[in-house]
Amino acid sequence: MTRFAITAHLAEKAGFDGVEIHAAHGYLLSQFLSPLVNKRTDQWGGSLRNRARLLLDIVRAIRIAVSPAFAVAVKLNSADFQRGGFEADDARQVIEMLEPLGVDLVELSGGSYESPAMTGRPADDRTQAREAYFLDLAKDLVKTSPLPLMLTGGINRRVTAERVLYNGVALVGMGTALTLTPDLPRRWWDHREADRTMEPLTWSDKALAATAGMARVRHQMRRLARGRNTRPDTSPLLALISERRKQRSALRSYRAWLAATGKTRAN
Repeated sequence: MTRFAITAHLAEKAGFDGVEIHAAHGYLLSQFLSPLVNKRTDQWGGSLRNRARLLLDIVRAIRIAVSPAFAVAVKLNSADFQRGGFEADDARQVIEMLEPLGVDLVELSGGSYESPAMTGRPADDRTQAREAYFLDLAKDLVKTSPLPLMLTGGINRRVTAERVLYNGVALVGMGTALTLTPDLPRRWWDHREADRTMEPLTWSDKALAATAGMARVRHQMRRLARGRNTRPDTSPLLALISERRKQRSALRSYRAWLAATGKTRAN
């Protein structure tokens, strides 16, 4: 929890306007929220209130570490799309728990790398749409949500974004679309659309396909950061291999930093 708070404080000090806590897609906080994964029998498991405790405590710690004007958002699954996992009613209750803690926005997504609905791969009849994958779930959640909601997942066209807003969602979130067409909002303003899209991978191994798909997106982001044009035809396999190499290098640097920090503190 302390690391989350320190990171948020440093982000504000660096000039950012806010942070978002990632509690979706099967990562650590999402695992705590899921009754399918979280089998703990102490204060961190069991009831939804207990499973949400880590997320709620992190939000409290961040709110103490940053100024009142600094935005704090939470990314939350609308559902895990796994039998016995985190469901839409769980999301509704967690949103209600977050409201009194000073959260400014909840971003709705869904799925995990075991059931990768967030990559455009249909998980059940609620995610059959090729765009705005989680809109049906969001339409129900927005009816009772005390917080503004943002919907992300497969939004590439202006008409889709307008449909999301029409259904009561406060904000439209985009990621993959912007890695291919960074000026997409400007294009919409000029009544133009993106001239390229990135098709979901349909490999038989869903987890590997989801991982490679995200590696392909991050590859485009790195190209943009270096001032280069995007390459929608990038091989997902090559992007995944490159990402793994970068992760190993980053991990070695992090371990070296931890060792040096530990020695410094010991002295």
